[in-house]
Amino acid sequence: MAGLVCELLGERLTDRHQAEVESSALGSDGRLLALYFGCSWSAPCQQFNAELADFYGRFKQGENADKLEVVFISSEEKHQPWLEFVGQMPWLMLPFQDKERKVKLWSKYKVTNIPTLIFIEASTGRIVSRNGQLIIRDDPLGSEFPWGPKSFGEVVAGSLVRNGGQTVNSSDLNGSYIGIYFSAHWCPPCRNFTRILVESYRKIKESGQKFEIIFVSADRSEDSYKQYFSEMPWTAVPYSDEARRSRLNRHYSIQGIPTLIILDQEGKVITLQGRVAVVNDMDCKEFPWHPKPVLELTESNAMQLNEGPCLVLFVDSEEEELEPAKQLIQPIAEKILSEHKEKEESPPLLFFVAGEEDMTESLRDFNNLPESAPLLTILDMSQRAKYVKDVEEITPAVVEEFVRAFLKEKLKPEPI
Repeated sequence: MAGLVCELLGERLTDRHQAEVESSALGSDGRLLALYFGCSWSAPCQQFNAELADFYGRFKQGENADKLEVVFISSEEKHQPWLEFVGQMPWLMLPFQDKERKVKLWSKYKVTNIPTLIFIEASTGRIVSRNGQLIIRDDPLGSEFPWGPKSFGEVVAGSLVRNGGQTVNSSDLNGSYIGIYFSAHWCPPCRNFTRILVESYRKIKESGQKFEIIFVSADRSEDSYKQYFSEMPWTAVPYSDEARRSRLNRHYSIQGIPTLIILDQEGKVITLQGRVAVVNDMDCKEFPWHPKPVLELTESNAMQLNEGPCLVLFVDSEEEELEPAKQLIQPIAEKILSEHKEKEESPPLLFFVAGEEDMTESLRDFNNLPESAPLLTILDMSQRAKYVKDVEEITPAVVEEFVRAFLKEKLKPEPI
């Protein structure tokens, strides 16, 4: 247990007085760590810092005081502003000089916005919530600690509304496939996707499938919500039920909109990438869109390259080259998917094969990749890093060795 915390955070952390603290002491059963990613120059971080300090002070006076610790992980470049900022913090922090570990943590948890607060189990490393800000807002006294996993039925429980004012109970949807749609009228990509989703919804319903969508609004006013919802033929969480809307955002770690999550008939997640699935399958022939271990890179799914590390195998553009390429990386892709599905975690890597289309050529140029094919790479666009496997022959064993070395952080990145 202690070893996991030390591996993650290093052997020593510091407090606000720069006194060293052994990180191994944080690794006990039942303890949560709140990893706080931020920076002094960010006004939202300054505001959140005060909110978190209030929450932390109250929590430390409660019965679970010894079961939670916050660790600050800064993106600060200069020591003095960092020193002044952490001087306000009653919790622990990663030492300023441990910059390599800082970069690894930002990459591991795919942090793209600040402030970000991620709760993890100290003994296992399992992510409890990526939306820690919502936890301290919704549960300011920490009475729901340790904020453990709940079923979809528990999180969504209550009345839902339809356009005409009719209400249905969430339990009435039992036995149906469910799409949870996080969206807002002020967001142009949301409005564009909603039009596509309406057509897909109708096709699925007309085919006789049991399918329902629940709209979870991020609109800034009830009037905007009503206008937007009037375009939708499905159900919604009432706008006035802010607590339930927030609970759903928290439960599914929503980081941006539009997001469509597809659940099976038991309320378990089929895919977090429902938006991509719908756009890639306008005829809904592959509904309910179980994830494919390996995807062919297209214009519509290329956005996923920005969401975290992706293995991309570049091959010649002929169709007959793409299928063997998929079979080449399918074994390790299936293993990774299976391993993380058992842990109820998102896979740490997505898998693609790419032909020689214009979009693929642009991707090669942007990343300054060799022109050879086949070419095995891992691209981490969010961290502007690439990993290229330079071998004469690419086999399933070569692919697995490359992936495992990447996941164990044994590969040296090249800058993009």
